[in-house]
Parts: sequence; structure tokens; C-alpha cells
Amino acid sequence: MKSGVRLFVTILCISAFSLTTSAQVKLAGLFTDNMVLQQQSSVPVWGWDKAGTSISIQTSWDKKVYKAIADADGKFMLKVATPVAGGPYELTVNDGKPVTLKNVLIGEVWLCAGQSNMEIPVKGYKSQPILNSNEAILESANKNIRLFNVPRGSRTTLQTDIKPSQWQEASPASVAKFSAVGYYYGRLLNKMLNVPVGLICCAYAGSSVQAWMDANVLKPFPEIKIPGPTDSIKEVSRTPTTLYNAMLHGVIGYGIKGAIWYQGESNYEFPAQYDSLFTTFVKDLRAKWGIGNFPFYYVQIAPYDYAQLPPYNKGGKYNSAFLRETQRLDEDKIPNSGMAVTLDIGEQSTIHPPHKEQVGQRLAYLALAKTYGMEGFGYQSPQYDSFSVKGSAITVKFKNSYNGLTSFLKDITTFEISGADKHFYPARAVINGSTVVVSSEQVKEPVAVRYAFKDFVVGDLFGTDGLPVSSFRTDDWDYSVQ
Repeated sequence: MKSGVRLFVTILCISAFSLTTSAQVKLAGLFTDNMVLQQQSSVPVWGWDKAGTSISIQTSWDKKVYKAIADADGKFMLKVATPVAGGPYELTVNDGKPVTLKNVLIGEVWLCAGQSNMEIPVKGYKSQPILNSNEAILESANKNIRLFNVPRGSRTTLQTDIKPSQWQEASPASVAKFSAVGYYYGRLLNKMLNVPVGLICCAYAGSSVQAWMDANVLKPFPEIKIPGPTDSIKEVSRTPTTLYNAMLHGVIGYGIKGAIWYQGESNYEFPAQYDSLFTTFVKDLRAKWGIGNFPFYYVQIAPYDYAQLPPYNKGGKYNSAFLRETQRLDEDKIPNSGMAVTLDIGEQSTIHPPHKEQVGQRLAYLALAKTYGMEGFGYQSPQYDSFSVKGSAITVKFKNSYNGLTSFLKDITTFEISGADKHFYPARAVINGSTVVVSSEQVKEPVAVRYAFKDFVVGDLFGTDGLPVSSFRTDDWDYSVQ
């Protein structure tokens, strides 16, 4: 071989070796320009580089430098102290070749997760509108609201990172494609708190809760089949562990204030199982995040005629009121949580009711009061507390009804009452402050009351602040009692 050719080959080999042994730092997918970091926190920043590489991060808000070394797998993670809300700032990550993230804000960051009623964007799905969305989109430009959509993914093996995406400032173009519930939630927080708000949407239409849970957490549920690494995924959003593997795992650890959740429709036919799954999911999510019992606010699924869906089951446990009952009771089982009730804004003909602004607002009321300490407004639906029997009437007592109950001058038609025969009859309901007196001429010795306990129903009982009462029952009879 001639010397010139030999030299050329040697240079090629050295270049190839350099490309394979040195790599510029790669940050995790959530860390991009325009991001929001949780204020007054120690927020993790992580990514990958060549094993053993020294990594430094410098923050423009205080000029501090943080250092870490990539481990044997090339991963590094360090924690950065954030100031009070403000910006924009820059954050520079350097392994010898600096990468600078620009237009970074410090504020309040919330995870927005669940299935289609969380995922459905402000512009709506095709032929499935969101009320008043066009005006909301047109008026949405706001540099202090930032949006991040976690790309859809479903995998049987754990992924180290999410698919590429970008933080975006709120604008007509970005808001139109972002979660309607999440956007309306963040918009009200931004308005009332006057700080930047970052929203991370991690949702997938049709998803079951077990799809968002990892294999170890699901071991106590032998009835749930965990897919193997090479198994095919027949239902991309309902196969256990697959959305956790491809989407949620790559988000866990990012600095957040809390989470909002809208899911349950895909588990409606298994209300007893959902009770255990949901509470386990929240407990594990908090444990993995490692920041304590962060606020977790969720939406009670809206009434809908589920018999319209294959396999067209009806009655018994297939009455979605039993799933709503599970969600109602889980509020007391999950610390630092709250449930937004949607009993008044469901739609019989669509599982995606268009009243998403109200849903986002009701979640924001919970956060503004319970997380941020604001006072003087209604934020929580009145809740069934207890009942007492006197003669042929049952008096139902409610808590969180500080200013009393109302039907807004309309007749209440959704109460039912039963005697020991477990047969429910339509009942007359009369509001008396924070109680409701229920009776029926057909039931002389009542033992139980149910309110709006149907698959589809429109709630007609509210707190004076306009927040609807959840469907409930005073009995614990099995699913066969309708």
C-alpha cells in the first residue's frame, strides 16, 4: 500500500474511532428551549454522554455551576436550585461542547395525564367539538404559559427516554393542539397566580390505568397479564405497562408541582378492580417521583350511555355509576387529592363531552384553594356525608356545603329511595339548607337512597357556588341491584 493511501486510511480510522468514542451531551427529551422549571425547588436535570465524561451545568439566574459524571451506562443526573418565578433565563450544559437552552422560565409545572378526555385538544377531535374553542384559541397567545406534548408511544420494554418533542409558548398554533382540560387548567392558574405555568400532557386516547403502571406494581394483580418483551401489542393503549414504558417513565422525575388526571372510562366495567388499581397507581407514581405526596387532582368520569360501545353490555357492574362511586370514595383514600365532579356536563351520545373549560376550571379551583391557599370561593363539590331515617322519609346530610345546596329553582328528579326489598322508586327531594329530605309514597319504610345513580344522567343538585354533587348511594348492595 502506498504511503499516501496508508495515511488516508489511518485518518479515516482515527475519525471513525473519534465518532464512536466521543459524543456530545444528549439531554432527556423534556429539556428543550422554552421549558418551565418548577420554582423554589431542587429540580433534576438528566441526560446521556460517554461513560465517565464530566458534565457541568450553569444557570443564568445565579451563575452557579453544577457538576456530574456520566455513569457506566452514560447517564448523568444532577439537581439544580431554582429561584422564585421569573425569566426568561438560560441553562448551559457542557461536556466540552456547550449546549445552551434558551427562553427558560421558572414557575409552576403540572403533569396532565390520562386518556382521551385529557388528550382531546382545544380544537377538538374530528367532528367532536370543544365548546367555544375558536375564541379560546384566538386569544391564547401568552409567553408565560408553556406547553409540552409527550408523543404517543406503546412498548413492551422500558424506554430510556420519550420520543422527541419541544416545549412551546402558548399561541393559537400550539394551544389548538394541546389538551383542552390541561390548557384551561393552566390558563386559570396563570391568571390567578400571575406566574409562568408549564404544562406537560402525557395522555393517550382509550388508555386503561394498568397501561400506565409498571410490571412490578402490577404483580399483586394476577388477573392482569403482563406482556413479554417480544409479545405483540394488540391494544396499543390498553395493554398493561406499555404506556408506562414508552411515555410516563421518561417523564417521571422532572420537577413538577403536581398532577391532574382524567381517566377511568376504559376501566368502567371493572369498578372494584379499579379501586385497587387507581390508588396503587397514585401511590407508586408519587414514590417514583420522590417528592412526597404531591397534589393529585382528578376528574370523575362524566355520565355516558356505555351500552352504545362494543360489546354493548348493560346493567349490573356495567352501570358506570359504580365506577364514579369508586372514584368518589377514592378521594378519601388518596392523600392530598381532590376530585372534580362532572355529573352535570356529560353527554349521552358522546364519551367526549364538549364542556372542557368547566372541567379545567374545576380542577384549577381545587389547586388554587388546596395547593396555593386562596380563599373566599367555592372549590369543592358538596359531598354525601350521612343519612337518617324518620318515619317514611330519609334525610341526607352533606359536607362541604358551606353555603347550602340548590337546584337552581328546578325540580330535583334524580333521587331514588328503597325499602328492605331493594327495589328503588323515584323519590321526591326537598332541599333544607345542607340536607335533602327524600321520600316516596311507594316506600313506607325506607332504608336506602341513591342520587343520580345511572349510567347516563344529568345531575340536578349543586352547591350554591354552582359545583355539582356527585352521584352517590347510601347502600352497599351488589351490582345486581339497579
